[in-house]
Amino acid sequence: MRRLKFKEAILEGTCEAMNSDPTIYFMGQGVSSPKAIYGTALGLKKLFGPKRVMDIPLSENALTGIATGTALAGMRPILVFQRVDFFLRALDQLINNTAKWNYISAGMLKVPLVIRLIIGRGWGQGPQHSQSLQSFFVHIPGLKVVMPSNPSDAKGLLLSAIKDNNPTLFLEHHWLYDTFGNVSKQPFEVPIGKAKTIQEGLDMTMVSSSYMTLETIKAAEILKQDNISPEIIDLRSLKPFDKETIIKSVRKTGRLMVIDCDWKTCGFASEIIATITEESFSDLKVAPVRITYPDRNNPTSWSLANHFYPTAKMIAMEAFRLMRHTSKTQYLLEKLLEYRNSSPLDVPDPSLQGPY
Repeated sequence: MRRLKFKEAILEGTCEAMNSDPTIYFMGQGVSSPKAIYGTALGLKKLFGPKRVMDIPLSENALTGIATGTALAGMRPILVFQRVDFFLRALDQLINNTAKWNYISAGMLKVPLVIRLIIGRGWGQGPQHSQSLQSFFVHIPGLKVVMPSNPSDAKGLLLSAIKDNNPTLFLEHHWLYDTFGNVSKQPFEVPIGKAKTIQEGLDMTMVSSSYMTLETIKAAEILKQDNISPEIIDLRSLKPFDKETIIKSVRKTGRLMVIDCDWKTCGFASEIIATITEESFSDLKVAPVRITYPDRNNPTSWSLANHFYPTAKMIAMEAFRLMRHTSKTQYLLEKLLEYRNSSPLDVPDPSLQGPY
């Protein structure tokens, strides 16, 4: 084991895959820039040459079509866009071609394509650069969607996605790039479709993904002070998602909270709660809870952003409410309001850098 940053784990996984398979090539917006896509493509062009590592123009629909076509022809492209918001220009290719070729060819044609999409937020980025949109992609048949929360899973899921014969969207929150954690020196893959229980507990099941898993872990520390024992499940993969692990946990705890960095209405948190309600309703002691973005556009100013994005304190407050700890809920609400009005919160919390 070594400690690697999230961005280093993605870079290492990319290098390992490209070294082992000459059919893999890499296209990314900013691959040749000094920052090299937040450091995830640093040195790739020098290692593998311009025929396998290419900077691309702002032509999202065309590039997605090229990647899909070369995947159909036997290549294994990795296509990276600096923001998920930019990728919306490529939805025609994604929905009508990339996601459908396997189905309309009765399984004869494969599209082994990985599309890396960067999500997240930051002060001043506003409604056109701060979206996540994972529930939108999950809704489309024929796609796989993964969202790692730590360096080990980032590398392992990327390697699995590259080897998969289906198009896979790899969503990475840019606040995770400088977080660090243990990553095995030995070759490994993380299976797509398998969640990870990162903390055992008895009182409630907390399901999260990507950056929100870090906020959930921090919230669990607050709950621990009051002897509340949450079980934390990191989804890792949204499509397919591991409902069996969640059902097993809910049968033990009787309570469910889903934390998702996306809007509430028709978000992925709704899908998890619907699944548990359909398949494990009798195990629930109280109604499930969703912690999500409110149904409004992502704000630009920090004074609004402080009240928009869920934090560990908000998660803990809702957990106390779920446990019927009324006085603790009110205390945390007051602290939360005080905290939100103090200074800009739309920056990464240094205490969440690791290890994970």
